[in-house]
Amino acid sequence: MQSSRAHEVSVSLQQEADVADVLVSTTELIEDLRAGRMVILVDDEGRENEGDLFIAAEMATPQAINFMVTYGRGLVCLTLDQARADRLQLPMMTANNETPLQTAFTVSIEARTGITTGISAFDRAHTIATAINPSWGSEAISSPGHMFPLVAREGGVFERAGHTEASVDLARLAGMQPSGVICEILKEDGSMARLPELVAFARKHSLSVGSIADLISYRRSIETTDPITTDANA
Repeated sequence: MQSSRAHEVSVSLQQEADVADVLVSTTELIEDLRAGRMVILVDDEGRENEGDLFIAAEMATPQAINFMVTYGRGLVCLTLDQARADRLQLPMMTANNETPLQTAFTVSIEARTGITTGISAFDRAHTIATAINPSWGSEAISSPGHMFPLVAREGGVFERAGHTEASVDLARLAGMQPSGVICEILKEDGSMARLPELVAFARKHSLSVGSIADLISYRRSIETTDPITTDANA
């Protein structure tokens, strides 16, 4: 009979093999984004220890939003760089951010025209397209609404190793507008999906998984300077 310890080792090795099967490099993740594909971004176990569905904002179709709502089950958010948030004149949700990870929510938004109630996948996709359109500014949106913008730190993942910064960094590296749409992945019982469940989810839906840790390494490898110290717990 297999010992308990041997069984644990066997399970651990199988889990590592499963992760390796779906985990891709940042270079591959960038190619997926350019092709309009959705991916899963995972952060460090010592941080949120969660996976987010992520698609470049300019590729966020109603079908992509519906997938996030149906299968991700988390909060669908629009990530923006500071310049875009300034152009939209978005005030922060609170003047005193007391959350442990300093998640930078602004007020919620809606496209000013072209929507009905704002909550449908079609309406949310339209709001996203409106918010990132470089030809438009604050005149094109209204508040409150059904989309929740998040503002990335200027230094990206070098400054804060979060999904917000990672999504903006990756979109920029892909040559796209520095903006993404993210949604946390929950299990069917409503609890957070951790790495084993995220691997199963990725395989079921044929999605690539990329890590924020690898993105940090990738940026360091291609950039000549790294003026900002990374803090995974920021």
